[in-house]
Amino acid sequence: MEADPNVLARIAAALERLAPPPPPTPDLSAHDAFVWENSTLRPVPRVARVDLELLQGIDRVRDILLDNTTRFARGMPANNALLWGARGMGKSSLVKAMHAAINRDDPGCLLLVEIHREEIETLPRLLAILRDSGRRALIFCDDLSFDQGETSYKSLKAVLEGGLEGRPDNVLFYATSNRRHLMSRQMIENERQTALIPSEAVEEKVSLSDRFGLWLGFHPCSQDVYLTMVQGYVQRLGIRIEPEELRRQAIEWATTRGSRSGRVAMQFVQDLAGRSGVSLEGL
Repeated sequence: MEADPNVLARIAAALERLAPPPPPTPDLSAHDAFVWENSTLRPVPRVARVDLELLQGIDRVRDILLDNTTRFARGMPANNALLWGARGMGKSSLVKAMHAAINRDDPGCLLLVEIHREEIETLPRLLAILRDSGRRALIFCDDLSFDQGETSYKSLKAVLEGGLEGRPDNVLFYATSNRRHLMSRQMIENERQTALIPSEAVEEKVSLSDRFGLWLGFHPCSQDVYLTMVQGYVQRLGIRIEPEELRRQAIEWATTRGSRSGRVAMQFVQDLAGRSGVSLEGL
């Protein structure tokens, strides 16, 4: 007995509604920054960043990363980079500021795509889009780390090195993390204690960080560096305050928070600007 064509058409329509076609890929030449979320590239017309010149106390890692990224933007070989270390010391700010500085000198030469840790398993799909985009792209994952039981790190390992296709020549991967090996010390110890061959169990996960050719460490800053950060922001914004009063307030702010970092300096300057009636647009 032949099937009713109308029934088949209704079934096909129902299946299409259950599994709609993927959204169209946006024009990657229209913007220099995107966020990858829900397997879709969302344009970011204005990136939240500060100028490269305002980032203090990280001169050595800044120069190394800038050189690596500039070579990549010019079509030369470059390494994936892991920026690890102290909180609030400018890891993610450096990546965004550097992207802006390179594109300022050579407009449109480098695309920045942010991917969240939860989307790592969809990374191969993103690479397929970027591979055919015709643009050199920097994929950036902020605060990358893995906890007990997570397996998405295997997708990242295959993409960075070791997979059949590997990383496209026009794509580089940068990640920031508070953990040097992207996993907690407790997690490493648990792997050692529960595995039949402890060294192999740990090696599988620690080897992920080995896929990054550059390891750049960020460390807590001294009081002098912290005050230099504050002074740089204050000068850029044109806030009028006596030097000794600025020093006193900045030190008190850091003391109440129990830490000194670029993030704490920015938070203090935001408070000072608000009290002084000064906009932050100058940053």
